[in-house]
Amino acid sequence: MKRLANWLHRHWGVLLLLTLVAVGLVLATWHARDLTVLLEKGEQIADRPAAMVAVVVLMIVLFAFALPGSLGLWLIAPFHPPVVSVAMLLVGSVLGALGAHTVSHRLGKRWSPGASAERLVEFLSHRSDLLTQSALRVLPGFPHSFVNYAGGVLGLPRGTFLLAALLGLTVKWGVYATAVHGAVEAIETGDALQPQTVLPLFVLAALLLLGGLVRKRIERRRDSD
Repeated sequence: MKRLANWLHRHWGVLLLLTLVAVGLVLATWHARDLTVLLEKGEQIADRPAAMVAVVVLMIVLFAFALPGSLGLWLIAPFHPPVVSVAMLLVGSVLGALGAHTVSHRLGKRWSPGASAERLVEFLSHRSDLLTQSALRVLPGFPHSFVNYAGGVLGLPRGTFLLAALLGLTVKWGVYATAVHGAVEAIETGDALQPQTVLPLFVLAALLLLGGLVRKRIERRRDSD
């Protein structure tokens, strides 16, 4: 019994990390199967500070290991004002980006991305300035896991990398959190056509369209090379 206690004391950090990853995989499966279940769970934990801290920590772990940390949006944004939601989402996603940058930098050449990620790595190898990285964070169509791991593999400077993540994700989470929270409030009150509800949805649609166009341009540029 004493040996077990000593072993647990020495390896508690690894066990905690493995537990968080396992929970993250379960939540990721839920996200793929039924978003309604996730929203119900979010409503149950919305008023529990410890639970919300756990959600943010879970986001960090998920993003660090290229798992869908963005599912935290659905556990946070529908139940909190946009300003509060953005703050929590930024902590989870920016620290997760730092973790992913560290992990992928150690993996280096051993990371085997798909075709889309390879195109992004090649693009960032030529253009990795602050504005470009920030734009990739804002535009939908460029998964954060790809951007995070590309930054680590290429060894992009952490200062610029994290500042771009902070700037870009502030805009992106601001639009997403406002749209989601507004839609939930509209459903509850029946005011679905109020400007404050519709405008974020139009902004989100414009970002989706622009993100698709930029992604296609990057793909065409790589194919032509």
